Amino acid sequence: MSKVEDFLTKEEEQAIVEAIRMAEKETSGEIRVHIEKTTSKVPYDRALEVFHELGMDATDLKNGVLIYLAVDDHNFVICGDKGINDVVPKDFWDCTKDAMANQFKTGNFKQGLIDGITKAGEQLQKYFPYHHGDTNELSNEISKG
Repeated sequence: MSKVEDFLTKEEEQAIVEAIRMAEKETSGEIRVHIEKTTSKVPYDRALEVFHELGMDATDLKNGVLIYLAVDDHNFVICGDKGINDVVPKDFWDCTKDAMANQFKTGNFKQGLIDGITKAGEQLQKYFPYHHGDTNELSNEISKG
């Protein structure tokens, strides 16, 4: 699979966007998914670059979470901003990544992404609950590079 557009079907993309919407429903936090074919950079470094390019570091409470995938490289990274990183358990992102990887190993990329989104959403809801007047600061759509 070499084309990013072919990584997920339109229906799978819609299910992922809906998972983001539901995860963000009870929180001020923001979750984004970015998919690209490959990167010549260290995946975590590229994920941080995308995090900034998408404006995820501009949320009021520093509670953005990015799930970054480099499809052809078989790499993915989850990175959170300072606000969320300061409050989740130290092993939270690794545990979330492991749960996603278990789905990815069987080719179930949609469910792996939804599992990661759901876990991130639970922590965002716990530490950054929705307050009247909170707005959706970032798009829920999957970005592609």
